[in-house]
Amino acid sequence: MAGISLHKLRKSFGALTVVHDVDLEIADKEFIILVGPSGCGKSTTLRMIAGLEEITSGELIIGDTIVNDVPSKDRDIAMVFQNYALYPHMTVYKNMAFGLKLRRAPRDLIDRKVHETAEILDIKHLLNRRPKALSGGQRQRVALGRAMVRSPAVFLLDEPLSNLDAKLRSTMRSELTKLHRRLDATFIYVTHDQVEAMTMADRIVVMKDGHIQQVDTPQALYDRPTNMFVAGFIGAPQMNFLPVTISKQNGVPVAEFDGNSLPLPTRLIDRVGVDYAGRDCVLGLRPENFHERPPIDVDPALTVPVEVDVELAEPMGAEVHLNAALRSRSIVARVSPRCQARAGDRLTLTADLSSAHLFDRETERAIGA
Repeated sequence: MAGISLHKLRKSFGALTVVHDVDLEIADKEFIILVGPSGCGKSTTLRMIAGLEEITSGELIIGDTIVNDVPSKDRDIAMVFQNYALYPHMTVYKNMAFGLKLRRAPRDLIDRKVHETAEILDIKHLLNRRPKALSGGQRQRVALGRAMVRSPAVFLLDEPLSNLDAKLRSTMRSELTKLHRRLDATFIYVTHDQVEAMTMADRIVVMKDGHIQQVDTPQALYDRPTNMFVAGFIGAPQMNFLPVTISKQNGVPVAEFDGNSLPLPTRLIDRVGVDYAGRDCVLGLRPENFHERPPIDVDPALTVPVEVDVELAEPMGAEVHLNAALRSRSIVARVSPRCQARAGDRLTLTADLSSAHLFDRETERAIGA
């Protein structure tokens, strides 16, 4: 079993604390991804799990053992780095066999494990090559293979796809997901790319400034973000934020934006009517909540026509991203590829408020989540 527990895990460099009392439970065989902007503490957290960074305070438990002072080599983990970290003077075979040789594994076992792993990763034909003769994707497979031959209970992957081109990254995302299912091991993966996190993870840990903001499944993070940071970080293009004031219209709470009353779904009305009447808040609408024509599957009472001035139209093939001004605010709308709007056009869109999010302007916490 390779469940992992982080209890009040902290990392400081002198007076500077970069990871603040992180609490996290990672289930055995789970694929969990730490995501956040550069400098948020995700790689440092991973390196503490790996034993490559000393833990300032707190407890790290792997299985049933506190491993704060256990050397990295004795933690039954394997790490795959962003830059592959292959030995340039060794062949692929020797790179993959190196860890087992250090452990004085029998030669026949090493040979069998290397060839079995190479077969899984489709790199058997590369075993006699050196890293400089490989493409980026091939080097990544070799780095994975070197970790796999040891059959560790936990795989730690630190931005392993960041050096690959977009097409190969997409392919490798699928391959890693399949590999996780096949190996039946715990995967802890670090990335700044929220697309990687959304498509691969069982659960996502969103971090900011060394603090965990939210831990949840990809869809739950998207549907029910706990604060504005998570709402803006998860989803591409990111959520639109509009400053609003809560007032009442015929006794029903509405969001006032630039002189216009925007209806709220019941789940928000029930909350704001009690605590937020007359207060300033932030309304969140995702780009797909703006439509060229009223949606047929949404209550008309929760739709509002809005006039926008198009500033830029970005054709994406399957959709068009409209960067536009809504009153004095910039928004992004995802519309159909048939949209003919161009920069300088004035366009009437329909805002769908049924999936709106509302945030406290001071705390940035979600209201009614």
